[in-house]
Amino acid sequence: MKPVISGFDAETMAESDTTLLLRALGQEPTADKIAKLSPWRFAAPLSPDMAAAREGRDIDFDALSRFCGDAIGSFQGVTLIEGVGGVMVPLTDSKTVVDWILALKVPAVLVVGSYLGTLSHTLTAHAVLTQRSIPVAAVVISESEENPVPLAETGATLTRFLSGCRILSIARNESGDGLARELFSGAA
Repeated sequence: MKPVISGFDAETMAESDTTLLLRALGQEPTADKIAKLSPWRFAAPLSPDMAAAREGRDIDFDALSRFCGDAIGSFQGVTLIEGVGGVMVPLTDSKTVVDWILALKVPAVLVVGSYLGTLSHTLTAHAVLTQRSIPVAAVVISESEENPVPLAETGATLTRFLSGCRILSIARNESGDGLARELFSGAA
C-alpha cells in the first residue's frame, strides 16, 4: 500500500506509483482502488506537508497511523507500506516518516538507489533508523537509471559499513520477483 502520495494527477493516474502497486498486486487500477490504496493524494510533487498545505489540507497523523495499523492487522503475512521520499521527509508540521514507522512499530526496508551520493544517503538514513531503535529488515539497492557505480560495488561498500544488515540489489532489467522471495523468505 502507499497511503500518502504527492505529485499525483488524476489525469495521469496510469503512471502513478499507486497504479504500479495495483498492477503488481494483479489488480486493474481504478479511481476507487487508487483512492482506497492511497487516501492521502496531493498534486504538488513536494514533501507531503508542503503539498498538503498548497491544497489547504493537512495529514491527520493519527488517522494515517490507524489506517496503516488496520491494514497490517487485516492481512495474513507481510504487508508492505511504501513511504514517501525518505525517512526524514516531513508528513506534518511536526512528524516525519520515521515517526510514522515508530507509530506502526514495524521494521523498515530501506530502498535506495545506485546514484552518486547514495552511500551517504543510505548510511545516514540507516543511522537515523538505528538511533530511533527501528529495526532495518534489509537495504534494497534499486538500480538508478543513471548508474555511475556498479550495483555490486555499491552493495559491497554498504555491506562493509552495515555489517549484519541484509543488502539486496535489483538491476533495472530484472522483474523483482526473485528479490521479493529472497527478502521475505526470512521476514521478521
